[in-house]
Amino acid sequence: MNTWADLQALQAGAERLSTPCGDGELVWHRWGEGAPLVLLHGGSGSWTHWVRNIAALAQAGHSVWVPDLPGFGDSSPPPDGHDADVMPAWLEQGLNTLLGTTAVDMVGFSFGGMVASLLAAQHPARVRRLLLLGAPGLGMQRAQPLDLRVWSHLPEGAPREAVLRHNLLTLMLRHPASVTDMVLQLQAHNLRREHRRMKRRKLSQTDVLRHALPRLQCPLWGLWGEHDVLFEGHHAEVAEALALAPHFRGLHWVPDAGHWVQFEAADVVNTWLLNWLLDSLDTPL
Repeated sequence: MNTWADLQALQAGAERLSTPCGDGELVWHRWGEGAPLVLLHGGSGSWTHWVRNIAALAQAGHSVWVPDLPGFGDSSPPPDGHDADVMPAWLEQGLNTLLGTTAVDMVGFSFGGMVASLLAAQHPARVRRLLLLGAPGLGMQRAQPLDLRVWSHLPEGAPREAVLRHNLLTLMLRHPASVTDMVLQLQAHNLRREHRRMKRRKLSQTDVLRHALPRLQCPLWGLWGEHDVLFEGHHAEVAEALALAPHFRGLHWVPDAGHWVQFEAADVVNTWLLNWLLDSLDTPL
């Protein structure tokens, strides 16, 4: 999955479905057949945060359900708010329409990890097991803010591309080689659609996830990039926070990867995910 054409081919192979989101729609993409696996993307993203994971999971015999979260990608903004706390209700309504009462395995990346945790806490019968990747909302703050630069005033071309590349390497990815032409196109595409719709998100800077963890009734695992800039110097605190979940199974740090761990270390993460899906719910990985 290295070119825009590869991404378009992956999208063409999905079944597109929709469920209500206010007066608009919540867009879902489904690949494969088998036990349902739901992947929730990060902030300022879309289903494309999982471009290097979907095919491996579907080919292994899972039905992979990836929504554009309300207000992101092709989904309409939620009418009742602009942050993670309003999304579980719309997702649960959609899952009930699409899957009935079937329980799912759920993976949440970054902002989507907060959403997944809130959904699992509010609807315990829905989530069989939960995996978080680089999820904020644990009450941890960086000593210095990240140097993220404004891009929206720039015309398309080299200056905008330079800012997007800088921001990706500042927040999302560790290695310059990870910022391919496809990644730049993907980032610009996602940001254009998200811009102005979901700009009042603040819960990631709070401890909302930390408060949700003790309410989880499903087994919980964590998978973080070793060099995730949001958690520099806080590795021990991440493990301590996740251990607040009654059925915490463990935290694994993926070597030499940044925040967008499932993209930058796709082979490692895909192997980990497939083992996770095959393993007993009662056995730590």
